[in-house]
Amino acid sequence: MRAIAKGNSIFTNVALTDDGGVWWEGMTEEVPAHLTDWQGNSWTTDSDKPAAHPNSRFCTPIDQIDMLAEEYNNPDGVELSAILFGGRRKTTIPLVTEARSWSNGIFMGSTLSSETTAAAAGAVGVVRRDPMAMLPFMGYDAGDYLNHWVNLSAKGNPERLPKIFLVNWFRRTAEGGFAWPGFGDNARVLKWAIERLEGKADAVETPIGFVPTGESIDLKGLDMTPAQVEEAVRVDPAEWATELASIEEWYANFGDSLPEALQSELASLKSRLG
Repeated sequence: MRAIAKGNSIFTNVALTDDGGVWWEGMTEEVPAHLTDWQGNSWTTDSDKPAAHPNSRFCTPIDQIDMLAEEYNNPDGVELSAILFGGRRKTTIPLVTEARSWSNGIFMGSTLSSETTAAAAGAVGVVRRDPMAMLPFMGYDAGDYLNHWVNLSAKGNPERLPKIFLVNWFRRTAEGGFAWPGFGDNARVLKWAIERLEGKADAVETPIGFVPTGESIDLKGLDMTPAQVEEAVRVDPAEWATELASIEEWYANFGDSLPEALQSELASLKSRLG
């Protein structure tokens, strides 16, 4: 928020207040009496359409962020210790999972999935596969793209390859609420990942990878119990039976270009899930 307060930010698909500010549904408890909606039309509380589009966004310059690392502009780059992939699923995918290996991490990335929102064309809530969150930006065969990831491991020191994690901030409870508070508290999950790199945090091995124990995530100051953490990272065999069928259907799209290593990862996951 401090970065945004410095100005130079671009907001899209939001409503405009009469004093030149921005607004969207849920931003404030009190709804402004009058706005200019995202399409440039006059809007009041009597209007039958939302003032802002569900896919409202903003963009702010990265050099306005106070915590920007000094190494950001290093022309030689920086060594990566971890790669985090993120999906958006209400069920099945735990809050955070550490891959069993580099190859297993590529498998996670290749099967990355989210439920569609208003940002995508078509129905909302449909599971959509998006390998490495890069599907719209791949300019060549997706199987060759995944092979590039596989081949990287042969070019570097296996001990120095980044650890791979999969996060899912959007998992729901049985009651329909979010299993994790999200927003700034996501730093607690990142802390767990860093402590895993340092060999300090505990984890439970599951068929899909390593997940936190209930006590291994820092819950200080948070109205949440270790049991609730365990629920947020639970691996449900019944849900994963459905997930396996979905992954097989997804992989069938690659034909012969799907890397053999990923076929092996899928077979190993089937075996571990029994």
